[in-house]
Amino acid sequence: MSYTLKGRIQSRLAALALPLAAAFVLAGALGHWWPVELAGLMALVGLTLDLAYHRSLPYQPGWAALPLGLLELGIVLALARALGVPAPLGAALAIFAAAWLWSQVVGHALLPLWRWGYAEEGGELGAAGAAIAAVVCVPFAASGGLWWHNLPPTVHLSAGVHHGPIFIDRREHLVGDRGAVVLGGIVVRHDDVTVSHVTVVGGENGISVNGSDGVDLDHVTVVGAKLDGIHVRRAAVTIRHCTVDMRGVPMGQGIDVSYNSDLGMTMIDHCNVIGGQDGIVTHSSMAMLSHNHVEATTLRGISMTEMSMGEVEHNHVENALGIGILCGDRSMCTIDENRVVGTRADTSTGGATRAGLPIEVWFGSEAELGTNELVRNKSGVGSFLGSTIERKN
Repeated sequence: MSYTLKGRIQSRLAALALPLAAAFVLAGALGHWWPVELAGLMALVGLTLDLAYHRSLPYQPGWAALPLGLLELGIVLALARALGVPAPLGAALAIFAAAWLWSQVVGHALLPLWRWGYAEEGGELGAAGAAIAAVVCVPFAASGGLWWHNLPPTVHLSAGVHHGPIFIDRREHLVGDRGAVVLGGIVVRHDDVTVSHVTVVGGENGISVNGSDGVDLDHVTVVGAKLDGIHVRRAAVTIRHCTVDMRGVPMGQGIDVSYNSDLGMTMIDHCNVIGGQDGIVTHSSMAMLSHNHVEATTLRGISMTEMSMGEVEHNHVENALGIGILCGDRSMCTIDENRVVGTRADTSTGGATRAGLPIEVWFGSEAELGTNELVRNKSGVGSFLGSTIERKN
Protein backbone atom coordinates (compact mmCIF):
# COMPACT_ATOMS: atom_id res chain seq x y z
CA MET A 1 0.00 0.00 0.00
CA SER A 2 1.19 3.54 -0.78
CA TYR A 3 0.57 5.80 2.22
CA THR A 4 0.56 9.55 2.29
CA LEU A 5 2.28 11.06 5.32
CA LYS A 6 -1.08 12.18 6.65
CA GLY A 7 -2.45 8.71 6.02
CA ARG A 8 0.40 7.04 7.89
CA ILE A 9 -0.06 9.23 10.93
CA GLN A 10 -3.86 8.94 10.99
CA SER A 11 -3.71 5.16 10.53
CA ARG A 12 -1.11 4.88 13.28
CA LEU A 13 -3.22 6.90 15.70
CA ALA A 14 -6.31 4.87 14.87
CA ALA A 15 -4.44 1.66 15.70
CA LEU A 16 -3.16 3.18 18.96
CA ALA A 17 -6.55 4.15 20.38
CA LEU A 18 -7.43 0.75 21.85
CA PRO A 19 -3.92 -0.10 23.18
CA LEU A 20 -3.79 3.30 24.85
CA ALA A 21 -7.14 2.71 26.56
CA ALA A 22 -5.92 -0.70 27.67
CA ALA A 23 -2.72 0.86 29.06
CA PHE A 24 -4.73 3.27 31.22
CA VAL A 25 -6.92 0.42 32.51
CA LEU A 26 -3.86 -1.72 33.27
CA ALA A 27 -2.09 1.18 35.02
CA GLY A 28 -5.14 1.72 37.21
CA ALA A 29 -5.39 -1.97 38.06
CA LEU A 30 -1.69 -2.32 38.91
CA GLY A 31 -1.29 1.04 40.58
CA HIS A 32 1.82 1.68 38.49
CA TRP A 33 2.47 4.21 35.75
CA TRP A 34 4.69 2.10 33.47
CA PRO A 35 1.92 0.78 31.12
CA VAL A 36 1.13 4.37 30.09
CA GLU A 37 4.84 5.19 29.78
CA LEU A 38 5.30 2.13 27.58
CA ALA A 39 2.33 3.09 25.41
CA GLY A 40 3.75 6.59 25.09
CA LEU A 41 7.09 5.20 23.91
CA MET A 42 5.31 2.97 21.39
CA ALA A 43 3.45 5.98 20.02
CA LEU A 44 6.56 8.17 19.93
CA VAL A 45 8.67 5.53 18.17
CA GLY A 46 5.91 4.66 15.71
CA LEU A 47 5.18 8.25 14.72
CA THR A 48 8.87 9.09 14.43
CA LEU A 49 9.48 6.11 12.17
CA ASP A 50 6.43 7.04 10.11
CA LEU A 51 8.26 10.21 9.15
CA ALA A 52 11.21 8.09 8.01
CA TYR A 53 9.00 5.53 6.24
CA HIS A 54 7.30 8.29 4.25
CA ARG A 55 10.49 8.90 2.24
CA SER A 56 12.18 5.51 2.39
CA LEU A 57 9.05 3.37 1.81
CA PRO A 58 6.73 5.21 -0.58
CA TYR A 59 5.16 1.79 -1.20
CA GLN A 60 4.92 -0.53 1.82
CA PRO A 61 4.25 -4.20 0.99
CA GLY A 62 2.28 -6.27 3.45
CA TRP A 63 5.22 -8.57 4.26
CA ALA A 64 7.19 -5.56 5.56
CA ALA A 65 4.94 -5.31 8.62
CA LEU A 66 6.87 -8.02 10.52
CA PRO A 67 10.45 -6.70 10.11
CA LEU A 68 9.29 -3.14 10.72
CA GLY A 69 7.47 -4.32 13.83
CA LEU A 70 10.64 -6.01 15.11
CA LEU A 71 12.58 -2.80 14.47
CA GLU A 72 10.05 -0.78 16.46
CA LEU A 73 10.10 -3.37 19.26
CA GLY A 74 13.88 -3.13 19.56
CA ILE A 75 13.83 0.66 19.70
CA VAL A 76 10.99 0.73 22.25
CA LEU A 77 12.76 -1.74 24.56
CA ALA A 78 16.06 0.14 24.25
CA LEU A 79 14.40 3.46 25.10
CA ALA A 80 12.46 1.91 27.99
CA ARG A 81 15.69 0.63 29.51
CA ALA A 82 17.60 3.86 28.85
CA LEU A 83 14.84 5.98 30.40
CA GLY A 84 14.31 3.66 33.36
CA VAL A 85 10.72 2.65 32.55
CA PRO A 86 10.16 -0.17 35.08
CA ALA A 87 8.14 -2.43 32.77
CA PRO A 88 8.78 -6.17 33.30
CA LEU A 89 10.26 -7.60 30.12
CA GLY A 90 7.61 -10.28 29.69
CA ALA A 91 4.78 -7.81 30.16
CA ALA A 92 6.39 -5.30 27.79
CA LEU A 93 6.76 -7.95 25.07
CA ALA A 94 3.16 -9.11 25.55
CA ILE A 95 1.78 -5.57 25.38
CA PHE A 96 3.79 -4.71 22.27
CA ALA A 97 2.80 -7.98 20.55
CA ALA A 98 -0.88 -7.43 21.32
CA ALA A 99 -0.72 -3.84 20.07
CA TRP A 100 1.11 -4.89 16.90
CA LEU A 101 -1.42 -7.64 16.11
CA TRP A 102 -4.27 -5.20 16.70
CA SER A 103 -2.65 -2.68 14.35
CA GLN A 104 -2.55 -5.34 11.62
CA VAL A 105 -6.25 -6.08 12.11
CA VAL A 106 -7.05 -2.35 12.04
CA GLY A 107 -4.92 -1.60 8.98
CA HIS A 108 -5.77 -4.62 6.87
CA ALA A 109 -9.37 -5.29 7.83
CA LEU A 110 -11.25 -2.75 9.93
CA LEU A 111 -10.24 0.53 8.27
CA PRO A 112 -10.66 -0.75 4.67
CA LEU A 113 -14.11 -2.10 5.57
CA TRP A 114 -15.13 1.11 7.31
CA ARG A 115 -13.79 3.46 4.63
CA TRP A 116 -14.05 2.12 1.07
CA GLY A 117 -11.52 4.58 -0.33
CA TYR A 118 -8.96 3.86 2.39
CA ALA A 119 -6.30 2.36 0.09
CA GLU A 120 -6.85 4.81 -2.77
CA GLU A 121 -6.56 7.76 -0.35
CA GLY A 122 -3.25 6.56 1.06
CA GLY A 123 -4.62 5.64 4.50
CA GLU A 124 -6.23 9.03 5.15
CA LEU A 125 -9.37 9.00 7.26
CA GLY A 126 -10.96 12.29 6.26
CA ALA A 127 -12.83 14.22 8.92
CA ALA A 128 -12.64 11.26 11.29
CA GLY A 129 -8.84 11.56 11.35
CA ALA A 130 -8.95 14.70 13.48
CA ALA A 131 -11.34 13.08 15.95
CA ILE A 132 -9.13 10.01 16.23
CA ALA A 133 -6.08 12.20 16.82
CA ALA A 134 -7.93 13.95 19.63
CA VAL A 135 -8.98 10.61 21.15
CA VAL A 136 -5.34 9.55 21.30
CA CYS A 137 -3.55 12.83 22.03
CA VAL A 138 -5.87 14.35 24.65
CA PRO A 139 -5.49 11.45 27.16
CA PHE A 140 -1.73 11.55 26.67
CA ALA A 141 -1.68 15.28 27.34
CA ALA A 142 -3.92 14.88 30.40
CA SER A 143 -1.83 12.02 31.77
CA GLY A 144 1.33 14.04 31.20
CA GLY A 145 -0.14 16.91 33.18
CA LEU A 146 -1.20 14.55 35.96
CA TRP A 147 2.28 12.97 36.00
CA TRP A 148 3.90 16.41 36.22
CA HIS A 149 1.57 17.48 39.01
CA ASN A 150 2.30 14.34 41.03
CA LEU A 151 6.08 14.37 40.68
CA PRO A 152 7.76 13.91 44.06
CA PRO A 153 9.26 17.11 45.45
CA THR A 154 12.99 17.61 44.98
CA VAL A 155 14.91 18.28 48.19
CA HIS A 156 18.40 19.74 47.82
CA LEU A 157 20.97 18.83 50.43
CA SER A 158 23.38 21.74 50.67
CA ALA A 159 27.15 21.40 50.56
CA GLY A 160 28.75 20.60 53.90
CA VAL A 161 28.32 18.02 56.66
CA HIS A 162 24.83 16.95 57.80
CA HIS A 163 24.46 14.84 60.93
CA GLY A 164 22.25 11.82 60.44
CA PRO A 165 20.81 9.38 60.19
CA ILE A 166 18.43 11.03 57.74
CA PHE A 167 15.04 9.30 57.52
CA ILE A 168 13.05 9.64 54.27
CA ASP A 169 9.41 8.82 54.96
CA ARG A 170 7.69 10.44 51.96
CA ARG A 171 8.03 10.44 48.17
CA GLU A 172 10.91 12.71 47.28
CA HIS A 173 14.08 13.19 45.28
CA LEU A 174 16.97 13.89 47.63
CA VAL A 175 19.70 15.53 45.58
CA GLY A 176 22.99 16.54 47.11
CA ASP A 177 24.78 19.67 46.04
CA ARG A 178 28.50 19.31 45.37
CA GLY A 179 30.21 18.48 48.67
CA ALA A 180 27.07 17.28 50.52
CA VAL A 181 28.01 14.70 53.18
CA VAL A 182 25.76 12.82 55.60
CA LEU A 183 27.27 11.40 58.79
CA GLY A 184 25.47 8.37 60.21
CA GLY A 185 23.49 7.02 57.26
CA ILE A 186 20.32 7.47 55.21
CA VAL A 187 17.22 5.33 55.84
CA VAL A 188 14.55 5.09 53.12
CA ARG A 189 11.09 4.22 54.45
CA HIS A 190 8.82 5.16 51.54
CA ASP A 191 8.09 4.25 47.94
CA ASP A 192 9.18 6.33 44.94
CA VAL A 193 12.32 7.81 46.46
CA THR A 194 15.46 8.86 44.62
CA VAL A 195 18.72 9.60 46.40
CA SER A 196 21.47 11.04 44.23
CA HIS A 197 24.86 12.79 44.44
CA VAL A 198 25.21 12.31 48.19
CA THR A 199 28.20 11.01 50.17
CA VAL A 200 27.39 8.98 53.29
CA VAL A 201 30.01 8.39 55.97
CA GLY A 202 29.54 5.82 58.72
CA GLY A 203 26.27 4.54 60.10
CA GLU A 204 25.34 0.96 60.91
CA ASN A 205 24.38 0.70 57.23
CA GLY A 206 25.35 3.53 54.93
CA ILE A 207 22.07 3.59 52.99
CA SER A 208 19.25 1.33 54.14
CA VAL A 209 16.08 0.56 52.14
CA ASN A 210 13.47 -1.66 53.75
CA GLY A 211 10.05 -2.60 52.37
CA SER A 212 9.85 0.18 49.78
CA ASP A 213 9.09 0.15 46.06
CA GLY A 214 10.53 2.22 43.23
CA VAL A 215 13.70 3.37 45.02
CA ASP A 216 16.55 4.70 42.87
CA LEU A 217 20.06 5.24 44.25
CA ASP A 218 22.12 7.16 41.72
CA HIS A 219 25.66 8.54 42.04
CA VAL A 220 25.85 7.86 45.78
CA THR A 221 29.07 7.28 47.71
CA VAL A 222 29.28 5.31 50.94
CA VAL A 223 32.38 5.16 53.13
CA GLY A 224 33.00 3.29 56.38
CA ALA A 225 29.61 1.80 57.21
CA LYS A 226 29.74 -0.71 60.06
CA LEU A 227 27.73 -3.50 58.37
CA ASP A 228 26.54 -2.90 54.80
CA GLY A 229 27.39 0.00 52.58
CA ILE A 230 24.00 -0.29 50.85
CA HIS A 231 21.49 -2.52 52.64
CA VAL A 232 18.25 -3.54 50.87
CA ARG A 233 15.54 -5.78 52.34
CA ARG A 234 12.15 -6.58 50.75
CA ALA A 235 12.45 -3.58 48.47
CA ALA A 236 12.53 -2.89 44.72
CA VAL A 237 15.62 -0.83 43.90
CA THR A 238 17.81 0.39 41.09
CA ILE A 239 21.40 1.24 42.04
CA ARG A 240 23.57 3.02 39.48
CA HIS A 241 26.96 4.71 39.42
CA CYS A 242 27.65 4.19 43.10
CA THR A 243 30.89 3.96 45.05
CA VAL A 244 31.16 1.89 48.23
CA ASP A 245 34.39 1.83 50.24
CA MET A 246 34.46 -0.85 52.95
CA ARG A 247 38.22 -0.93 53.57
CA GLY A 248 38.98 -1.37 57.23
CA VAL A 249 35.54 -2.95 57.87
CA PRO A 250 36.38 -6.68 57.91
CA MET A 251 32.82 -7.90 58.65
CA GLY A 252 31.04 -5.47 56.32
CA GLN A 253 29.55 -5.94 52.87
CA GLY A 254 29.46 -3.49 50.01
CA ILE A 255 25.95 -3.97 48.61
CA ASP A 256 23.50 -6.53 50.06
CA VAL A 257 20.11 -6.97 48.34
CA SER A 258 17.89 -9.64 49.90
CA TYR A 259 14.44 -11.24 49.85
CA ASN A 260 12.78 -9.28 47.06
CA SER A 261 12.46 -11.86 44.29
CA ASP A 262 8.69 -11.28 44.08
CA LEU A 263 9.13 -7.52 43.63
CA GLY A 264 10.70 -7.52 40.17
CA MET A 265 14.23 -7.11 38.89
CA THR A 266 16.90 -5.32 40.91
CA MET A 267 19.47 -3.45 38.82
CA ILE A 268 23.00 -2.77 40.08
CA ASP A 269 24.96 -1.06 37.35
CA HIS A 270 28.30 0.76 37.11
CA CYS A 271 29.15 0.59 40.82
CA ASN A 272 32.64 0.50 42.34
CA VAL A 273 33.02 -1.55 45.51
CA ILE A 274 36.26 -2.04 47.41
CA GLY A 275 36.90 -4.02 50.58
CA GLY A 276 34.59 -5.83 52.98
CA GLN A 277 33.56 -9.49 52.94
CA ASP A 278 31.17 -9.56 49.97
CA GLY A 279 31.40 -6.86 47.35
CA ILE A 280 27.91 -7.33 45.88
CA VAL A 281 25.63 -10.08 47.20
CA THR A 282 21.99 -11.05 46.56
CA HIS A 283 19.84 -13.42 48.61
CA SER A 284 16.51 -14.67 47.21
CA SER A 285 16.44 -11.90 44.63
CA MET A 286 16.03 -11.38 40.91
CA ALA A 287 18.91 -9.20 39.84
CA MET A 288 20.92 -7.82 36.96
CA LEU A 289 24.49 -7.08 38.04
CA SER A 290 26.40 -5.39 35.23
CA HIS A 291 29.41 -3.15 34.58
CA ASN A 292 30.49 -3.14 38.22
CA HIS A 293 34.06 -3.05 39.56
CA VAL A 294 34.64 -5.07 42.75
CA GLU A 295 38.05 -5.28 44.41
CA ALA A 296 39.84 -6.61 47.50
CA THR A 297 37.00 -8.53 49.17
CA THR A 298 37.75 -11.10 51.88
CA LEU A 299 34.96 -13.64 51.26
CA ARG A 300 33.57 -13.29 47.69
CA GLY A 301 33.61 -10.63 45.03
CA ILE A 302 30.10 -10.99 43.57
CA SER A 303 27.53 -13.53 44.84
CA MET A 304 24.06 -14.69 43.87
CA THR A 305 22.80 -16.98 46.63
CA GLU A 306 19.73 -18.44 48.33
CA MET A 307 17.61 -19.12 45.22
CA SER A 308 18.48 -15.91 43.47
CA MET A 309 17.97 -15.61 39.72
CA GLY A 310 19.64 -13.25 37.32
CA GLU A 311 22.63 -12.19 35.29
CA VAL A 312 26.19 -11.30 36.23
CA GLU A 313 27.61 -9.66 33.14
CA HIS A 314 30.36 -7.23 32.12
CA ASN A 315 31.78 -6.94 35.64
CA HIS A 316 35.41 -6.64 36.76
CA VAL A 317 36.37 -8.55 39.92
CA GLU A 318 39.94 -8.24 41.16
CA ASN A 319 41.99 -9.46 44.12
CA ALA A 320 39.15 -11.32 45.85
CA LEU A 321 40.03 -13.75 48.63
CA GLY A 322 38.52 -17.22 48.21
CA ILE A 323 35.97 -16.77 45.40
CA GLY A 324 35.66 -14.26 42.58
CA ILE A 325 32.06 -14.82 41.40
CA LEU A 326 29.67 -17.25 43.13
CA CYS A 327 26.34 -18.76 42.10
CA GLY A 328 25.17 -20.68 45.17
CA ASP A 329 22.36 -22.13 47.26
CA ARG A 330 20.02 -23.30 44.46
CA SER A 331 20.39 -20.12 42.46
CA MET A 332 20.09 -19.81 38.67
CA CYS A 333 22.68 -17.51 37.13
CA THR A 334 23.96 -16.35 33.77
CA ILE A 335 27.63 -15.39 34.09
CA ASP A 336 29.02 -13.81 30.95
CA GLU A 337 31.55 -11.23 29.71
CA ASN A 338 33.13 -10.75 33.14
CA ARG A 339 36.82 -10.22 33.89
CA VAL A 340 38.10 -11.91 37.05
CA VAL A 341 41.69 -11.12 38.00
CA GLY A 342 43.95 -12.44 40.74
CA THR A 343 41.56 -14.40 42.96
CA ARG A 344 43.57 -15.61 45.97
CA ALA A 345 43.30 -18.88 47.89
CA ASP A 346 42.03 -18.58 51.45
CA THR A 347 44.66 -20.67 53.24
CA SER A 348 42.98 -20.19 56.62
CA THR A 349 40.26 -22.70 55.69
CA GLY A 350 42.02 -25.22 53.48
CA GLY A 351 38.74 -26.09 51.76
CA ALA A 352 38.33 -26.71 48.03
CA THR A 353 35.60 -24.10 47.81
CA ARG A 354 37.99 -21.40 49.08
CA ALA A 355 40.88 -22.33 46.83
CA GLY A 356 40.88 -19.12 44.82
CA LEU A 357 38.49 -20.07 42.02
CA PRO A 358 37.45 -17.15 39.83
CA ILE A 359 33.95 -18.58 39.23
CA GLU A 360 32.24 -21.09 41.49
CA VAL A 361 28.85 -22.83 41.41
CA TRP A 362 27.66 -24.82 44.37
CA PHE A 363 24.81 -26.45 46.33
CA GLY A 364 22.21 -27.32 43.70
CA SER A 365 22.74 -24.19 41.61
CA GLU A 366 22.55 -23.87 37.84
CA ALA A 367 24.88 -21.54 35.96
CA GLU A 368 25.09 -20.68 32.29
CA LEU A 369 28.61 -19.52 31.51
CA GLY A 370 29.52 -17.39 28.54
CA THR A 371 32.86 -15.90 27.59
CA ASN A 372 34.59 -14.74 30.76
CA GLU A 373 38.18 -13.52 30.95
CA LEU A 374 39.99 -15.24 33.82
CA VAL A 375 43.44 -13.80 34.54
CA ARG A 376 46.04 -14.82 37.15
CA ASN A 377 43.70 -16.96 39.21
CA LYS A 378 44.80 -20.10 41.06
CA SER A 379 42.56 -22.36 38.97
CA GLY A 380 39.48 -22.33 36.75
CA VAL A 381 35.73 -22.73 37.18
CA GLY A 382 34.50 -25.03 39.95
CA SER A 383 31.22 -26.88 40.56
CA PHE A 384 30.34 -28.42 43.92
CA LEU A 385 27.50 -30.18 45.76
CA GLY A 386 25.17 -31.14 42.93
CA SER A 387 25.48 -28.00 40.83
CA THR A 388 25.42 -27.85 37.02
CA ILE A 389 27.23 -25.67 34.52
CA GLU A 390 26.11 -25.10 30.95
CA ARG A 391 28.20 -23.29 28.36
CA LYS A 392 26.56 -20.60 26.25
CA ASN A 393 26.81 -21.08 22.51
